[in-house]
Parts: sequence; C-alpha cells; structure tokens
Amino acid sequence: MHIPFNKPFIPWLSFRFMIRGALSGTIAGNGRYTKKCHTFFEKRFGFAKVLMTTSCSDALEMTALLCRIEPGDEVIMPSFTFMSTANAFLLRGAKVVFADTLPDVPNIDPAAIEQLITPKTKAIVVVHYSGLACDMDRIMDIARRHGVFVVEDAAHAIDSYHRGRPLGSIGHFGTFSFHETKNIISGEGGLLMVNDREFEKRAEIIWEKGTNRASFFRGEVDKYGWVDIGSSYLPSDSVAAFLFTQIVRFDRIQSSRKKVWWNYYGLLKQLEQKGYLKCPVVPDFATVNGNIFYITVHSGETRDNLIAFLKTHGIHALFHYLPLHSSPYFIDKHDGRELPNTDRFSATILRLPFYNALRKSQVKFIVDRINEFYSSKSPSTDKYLSPVS
Repeated sequence: MHIPFNKPFIPWLSFRFMIRGALSGTIAGNGRYTKKCHTFFEKRFGFAKVLMTTSCSDALEMTALLCRIEPGDEVIMPSFTFMSTANAFLLRGAKVVFADTLPDVPNIDPAAIEQLITPKTKAIVVVHYSGLACDMDRIMDIARRHGVFVVEDAAHAIDSYHRGRPLGSIGHFGTFSFHETKNIISGEGGLLMVNDREFEKRAEIIWEKGTNRASFFRGEVDKYGWVDIGSSYLPSDSVAAFLFTQIVRFDRIQSSRKKVWWNYYGLLKQLEQKGYLKCPVVPDFATVNGNIFYITVHSGETRDNLIAFLKTHGIHALFHYLPLHSSPYFIDKHDGRELPNTDRFSATILRLPFYNALRKSQVKFIVDRINEFYSSKSPSTDKYLSPVS
C-alpha cells in the first residue's frame, strides 16, 4: 500500500470554471471569480473586508505594510512557524523577536509575549498551528494594554474558531493559505482579512500596486493613479476560479477532513494512554478544522526512526518546522534566549498523511503500523523514561 502525505483534491469542475473565466474575457486579477470568492468569505465568516492574494506570504507582507512597519520596530511572533511569517516583517526592516510556545500546544505563549513587550513593539503575530486557536483573549488583552497590532497567521485555520469567533477575524488582520496542502486549495493562493474598517481603503490600494484603481472602477474617482506604496498582490482570476470550485464543496470537504482527524484521534488514544506518544491537545476555547493531524513522540531519534519505519510500509509521514531562531539565517540575529518548548516540538512532532480522500481503512493501516513500531518497545525502554508530557 502507498499512502502519500498529501493528495490534492481537484474535481473536474475546476477546469470548467477556469474555462468559463477565460471565455469571459477577464483572467487578470479582481475578475468575476475573485469577487465570488470575496463574497463567500465575507458572508460565511463575517469578515469585514477580504482580498485574495497570490499566497499567504503576500497577505502577510500586506499586513506589514498596513501596520506601517519601519526599521527599528519590533514584532513578536513564534519561532515555531514557516519562514514567511518572519520574512513579511523583516522585509520592512523590523526586528523580529521570537517567543516560545506553550508546553502542551505548539502555539505562542501569551506569558512569553508579555515579557517581550517593549516601547518599540509594533505588532504581535500569532500562528494558529494545525488550526487550533491561540489564546486570543489573553493576546488581545496584551495588545490593547500596550497599543500594538495583532496579526493572525491563520494559514492552517480556515473554519476554525475561538469561543465561536472565526480565526482570522479577531486580530486587526488575518491571513489564510490556499496552498495545495490546505483545506481548500488553489495550488498557491491566500487571503487577507481586514478586520478594522479604518484600513480597508488602504488595503485595496496596496493590493493594486499602490493605486486607487478599485475606487476608479466603483466610480468613486474619475481616474486612477499612484497614491501609495504597494505591489501586485492580487492573483489571476483563473486562480480564483480554481478556488471557487473548492468553495462550492466547502462543507463536504470540511466534513471529510474532520472525520479523518477524529479517526486518527480515536485510534491513537490507546497508545497515548500507554505513554508512547501524545495526540494534539485541543484547548477548551478551540475547535478542530481538519487541517493536519500530528503526534508528539518522546525524542527526535524516535521520530526519525518512526518516519523511516512507516516509509518501509509505503506511508509518507513528515516532521514539521525547524525553529526559526536557530536557523542559519537568523541564529546570529537571535538574542540568545532559549526556547525549550519550541525546540522540543520541532524535534518530536510527526505529521501523519492527511487529505480529503483518506479512507478510514487507510487511517487504521497507518495506526496499525505505528502500533507495530511500538510493539517491541515500552515507555521505560524508549529514550525518555517517562510518558510524553
């Protein structure tokens, strides 16, 4: 049996929508399907203003521009994230300050944020790892008290919630990813959510290369010109057409993915109870959105051995982020603080195959192989003597 890590969901309707878009005469940005996608996200999740982008990285870069990040500003974020989270702010000259994660969830620790705030802090960037919400009540309280922006990197977190509020709608700005490994996809692609009405018009200007083109097409100005900095952040309408195919199947996709997540969770609980591994911890304020399923094992050696063992059975499992604070690019820029939880998660998280069409029998096959791997071991003979904590 061969089970890949990911298998993109590409229905035939995708090509029909893309052809329709091409025949409409407009395949550049902000066409018919871009508008349809915008309408869906604004109505479904109640976002004040959304703008499709060519990637989540671009959406994050737009948030840095909207926050008016300048050289010398400090931006606090987790080290356990994709480098795009940091790049967006480094490109504007910011000093990135990395915070540790919580001990039981690989999300940023609010207490660590509080300790890192200085008069130079301009923004806090949170990353909702695997779609599980950060503690947004505490984080927004910190931001309000210190007068700083909050950006939600919700690349993993579409259709996930914090106390009933959609992730991406709580901070000043939010971003989604439609990369082929995400819940709904367009190959590459992203979305910027603007949650403060004060920034809506400038977001459109930045999105359209620094011009007021959007206002022109709404008849608000008689001609458009260059009025601010910006770039070409909007995607081709053919990208939006591909995404819209996923949108019309959104509830079915989400139902399938959540079933896969809970199948893994139910089947792996026995190994967790025996102390071999730990399943994701879902905080009481968070929900599961079926983005990825990960386990945490005792050590990096165990993780690497398990990946190799699964590979011999045709199962493609992966590790995840390498800590940004100790990366070759950033290591001489980091202030030297140890981030033990970040390092531990980076060494011990294992992501299991996850996609819409993954059958329950395949999930069982994967879990059976994990059981087989541990059958000759015990918590006391694994590298660490105590169960995963």
